[in-house]
Amino acid sequence: MRLRDGEFSGVEAFQRRLLAVRGNLDHAVAFEGMFRLAGGRPPLLQIYDVPVGRHRISTLTMGKGPDVLLLHGLGGTRASFFETAAVLSRSYRVHALDLPGFGSSSKPAIGAYNARWFADIILGLMDELGIGRAHMVGNSMGGRVAIEAGLIAPERVAALGLLCPAVAWIHRGFHPIVRLLRPEFGLVPHRFSRRLVASQFWSIFCDRDAIDPAVGDLMVDEFRRIYQSAGARYAFLSSARNIYLEAPYGRNGFYPRLAELEPPALFLWGRDDSIVPAAFERHVGKWLPGAEQVVIESCGHVPQVEQPDQTHRLLMSFFARADEIAARKPDVLSARPAQAA
Repeated sequence: MRLRDGEFSGVEAFQRRLLAVRGNLDHAVAFEGMFRLAGGRPPLLQIYDVPVGRHRISTLTMGKGPDVLLLHGLGGTRASFFETAAVLSRSYRVHALDLPGFGSSSKPAIGAYNARWFADIILGLMDELGIGRAHMVGNSMGGRVAIEAGLIAPERVAALGLLCPAVAWIHRGFHPIVRLLRPEFGLVPHRFSRRLVASQFWSIFCDRDAIDPAVGDLMVDEFRRIYQSAGARYAFLSSARNIYLEAPYGRNGFYPRLAELEPPALFLWGRDDSIVPAAFERHVGKWLPGAEQVVIESCGHVPQVEQPDQTHRLLMSFFARADEIAARKPDVLSARPAQAA
């Protein structure tokens, strides 16, 4: 009844542990909008299936104001950004989406699953939603996708909040082996044990006591449920392979391209991140000295989950500064596409 009365959204109810979830998480957070609401009001959040070319992108939208896109990491879903969506939606219209191949979005078995492919689809999604320009927040692989969008379409990206982004590895000792490992193996039916998935999930955090065990169990079960799909397995393995194999230097290397990034960027690193170590701050500083960089103490690979207060405070402050600068330069804003959601 509190959801029905609009006291808070499904995401906020989930955060407060007022919703118990089994099965599909989308059904819980979108519960408010499944029924006619008092006074005919629209729900505080809505989940859309947006067609983008041959793909279907599942997007959770909430809030009003300038647009912000939230892009999750490898093996994750938009659920990793629920708290971020709730906080940012106080000032922005937030779109937390499942990247193609993940979550509730379509899972094409012929997708390239590299940064450019993802970025092109994200820009197509913006067209479908009538978004001319937006802030982007990306964690891990989502951060790499956000960077790519900023490189190929800087006029569409207002500012980038990059949370432990998957930048190119400098030393790639397993390069020959990884090249031989084909993602097509994912089409062969198999599954990971719950114990293995749980072990990998908890390893990305510095202090597992900071994470609600019930939420951790839900995320583990959500991954295993989605991974039952052959398309999801192919997407996961293909994306992981492309992240590892990206060349750091040389022609079309990541770091020389990073030096050309135009939108303002904030890099947040976890001091105790074992996947993308905070030492990458040095390489980013060399190639993109104008970027803001912050190392968050006692933090692993998912700062918006493990250190949400500091992460959200930094993002809000950064976007406010970017909005203020953009307001002084109205000529740089591109017109919104005519097509609306």
